[in-house]
Amino acid sequence: MNEAETGAGPGAGSAATVVRRSGAEARPVAAGLHFVATPIGAARDITLRALDILASADLLAAEDTRTLRHLLEIHGVPLAGRSILPYHDHNGPEMRPRILAALAEGRSVAYASEAGTPLVADPGYQLGRAAIEAGHRVFAAPGPSAALAALTVSGLASDRFLFAGFPPAGAAARRSWFLDLAGAAATVILFESPKRIRETLAELADCFGETRQAALCRELTKRYEEVTRGTLAEIAAGLTADPKGEIVLVLDRARTPQASAEDLEAALRQALQTMRVKDAAATVAEAFKLPKRDVYQAALKLGREPPQD
Repeated sequence: MNEAETGAGPGAGSAATVVRRSGAEARPVAAGLHFVATPIGAARDITLRALDILASADLLAAEDTRTLRHLLEIHGVPLAGRSILPYHDHNGPEMRPRILAALAEGRSVAYASEAGTPLVADPGYQLGRAAIEAGHRVFAAPGPSAALAALTVSGLASDRFLFAGFPPAGAAARRSWFLDLAGAAATVILFESPKRIRETLAELADCFGETRQAALCRELTKRYEEVTRGTLAEIAAGLTADPKGEIVLVLDRARTPQASAEDLEAALRQALQTMRVKDAAATVAEAFKLPKRDVYQAALKLGREPPQD
């Protein structure tokens, strides 16, 4: 984090002063593993409950210990003699036994990823599974999430969405991955590196279609936050320079072409040659992504027609 990201820079007011006035309270924390969501940019986005847990947990663990230390300093949360254990993708097998041992002693452990909600494209899943399998309680202190922040500002449908994480690195695996997502009947959210975003947009345009609506969200909640909306082709064309910072891509769901009345009737007549009305209606409704009741009524009408000579 830098000053722009924490919200503690010039003109932003002092995040530390504001939070210290409200105060992180030292209050008992239940024994168990607490996954604590931390800001993705602006330090003041942290919740009061998260600060309470970080102030009172017996043991702290973090994906990046420097980032968590800096966040605690901004909000005036003392370590009070506690150390912060590093826990990330590369040292999990080594560190999990130490954390599980603390849980077995009946201690409270707070874990924070570098930014956002742990386990959402961040470390923590294996730690959570291990704690659950060992019979320990696992808690969530919800808060910031880059995926949900991007969905909120994208302008795309939010009633059903699919978070896909980071695309694979290999060319063949990436293409297969994109093709699997292209037909999803849900808004798709994915993360990408600024170094690969141009390549990714080109591949998405090829797999999803150039006219698929999307939103490229960059540096969310930070000083230089930027959201670019439009078709995949328009967004790609608008990248006049290599972007910097954290990027979230939000892609509109696949749209099923509307069947014409003639196509629907033809499909029903063909299905009725070998199926009962109910089965024919169900088959055609699934194929055309139409309400079964409406298709059933159309099938009944065709079924009552006299045979043609």
